[in-house]
Amino acid sequence: MQTKPFKYVFRLQYLGIRYHGWQVQKGLKTIQGTLEKTFRFVLKHEDFNILGSSRTDTGVSCLYGAFELLLSHEINPEEYIATLNESLPSDIKILSAAQSTYAFNIIQDVASKSYGYYFAYGEKPHPMYAGSVAYAGLKIDLNIMQEGAALFEGRHDFRRFCTQGKNTDDFVRNIIHSKIETPPENHFFLPEKNVKVFRIIGEGFLMHQVRRMTATLFQLGKGDITLADLKYALQSQEKTPFCGKAPANGLILEKVVFKDNLF
Repeated sequence: MQTKPFKYVFRLQYLGIRYHGWQVQKGLKTIQGTLEKTFRFVLKHEDFNILGSSRTDTGVSCLYGAFELLLSHEINPEEYIATLNESLPSDIKILSAAQSTYAFNIIQDVASKSYGYYFAYGEKPHPMYAGSVAYAGLKIDLNIMQEGAALFEGRHDFRRFCTQGKNTDDFVRNIIHSKIETPPENHFFLPEKNVKVFRIIGEGFLMHQVRRMTATLFQLGKGDITLADLKYALQSQEKTPFCGKAPANGLILEKVVFKDNLF
């Protein structure tokens, strides 16, 4: 018998620079760990579980993510939003909450995830922007980066564009959208000029995949590699990563979309 039959989906956003990623890690400050501590305080018990839709890395931020709260008793989740936000640190915010069905699965029912890697170029921006914007360098060819980004679209084996875990044997992922774009004007956390976003949307991603893809585009834009090199790497069965990882501070989980547009 399911001991926690009541399930609730919460939407949230956070600045990740002070956290060692999403997942709970002993002795380290994480997003999930901070949420669990806050829920224990607000609910005044420990009889709950929290499951995230995405495990962001150390230093990665989020604009519209989601997690699921499992309880053994029924609540009205909207009544807890204000109290949770007052109790959480200022760099984590609950946006909304709703009850889900018993059949809903916060991981398996994800339709797509959208990541944005925000970077400045040209004159180096003010250091205060470093929490959400990476610096790509003084000179970078955005046109060839756009050509390189287009090569990622479709279904590919990304074994050379990820960090391979011990249990990873399926490296094929489907990329729906991969482009260098101009960020929306309402993103107040960005410098006013010389900022772009590498936006990538897919059904799921491998460990460090977006950061390694971004690093590849940076090298392409600086002339360190060619489009031919990138094409070869996408077809290669070698195990070594093609490029390093771009800094975590520029990466933002922009949106998690669920099947049938639930929640």
